Amino acid sequence: MLLVVAESSGSSPGRQGYKMAVAADGTLVGSIGGGVMEVNLVDQSRTILLGPGAVATGQPASFLKPQDHRKNAPNPSGMICSGRQTVIFRLLTPSGLDAAHRAVGSLLNNERLFLTVTPEAVSVGPPEGGTASGGTQAAHFEFTKISDADFIYRERLGPRNDLYIVGGGHCALALSELMSKMDFRIHIFDDRADLSTIEKNDFADEISVIDSYDVIADRIPSSPNAYVVVMTLGYQGDAVVIRNLINKNSKYFGVLGSKAKMSTLMKELKAEGLSADRLDRIRTPIGLAINSHTPEEIAVSIAAEIIQIKNATSET
Repeated sequence: MLLVVAESSGSSPGRQGYKMAVAADGTLVGSIGGGVMEVNLVDQSRTILLGPGAVATGQPASFLKPQDHRKNAPNPSGMICSGRQTVIFRLLTPSGLDAAHRAVGSLLNNERLFLTVTPEAVSVGPPEGGTASGGTQAAHFEFTKISDADFIYRERLGPRNDLYIVGGGHCALALSELMSKMDFRIHIFDDRADLSTIEKNDFADEISVIDSYDVIADRIPSSPNAYVVVMTLGYQGDAVVIRNLINKNSKYFGVLGSKAKMSTLMKELKAEGLSADRLDRIRTPIGLAINSHTPEEIAVSIAAEIIQIKNATSET
């Protein structure tokens, strides 16, 4: 059984796009929010899977189940965290293997394909009529409910955000490993060939060795979903990257360095005539102030700050 959170609001533990696969033997992959709600929905899934079958019992192959996270609600989930979510139950059969294989291929090849779930089928392919939009819902999703047994759910597969790390050293390696578990496509840039930490980096989606940081602006686009982290070998490299990216628009722009070093660098760049307003938007010293020292600790502080910025407008 495939369970998908089709929509969510308020303090719902399961957010739109969360997914879980439930096998008859109890094997679980993914999550739709956890807690007693998830336990109950898994039990319901296994009851359907282990019973005489959806066709024999008259159980539809696909249906919607609303979950209200408060007491005395019309559709109580057993949780009291407030909020609401609607969960799709979709019985999967061997005929869905083609869609599963295509989904995996799209993720490996960074194709912009869409997962579509309806009562009739589960499919993966280009969107009909262009890019999906969700109105007031999160971008990349589209959900239309006609009835509890009739709906269309569509989601763009793959990460929603791009993390551009300029500089491929030890901190970049640690940050790549941490962010690879989150909703980011990771791009690494460095001007040094045969760098050992780049050779060890199996977590980034794309690694580019460039001739000079002077061309970095050609490699990083302006985007509301772009997060830029600068951690080159030294002061001069950082300055080149900042000069070239200062007029790019991104959700996050941070530079690794001590407070003293970055204060000096910012003063020099302002003296050159770079926009003070633009420079003041750069987050430096980068990361949350948790007194981090090792590459792993620094990666945690940067990741936490990025998540804080990414989720700043999320519902609570």
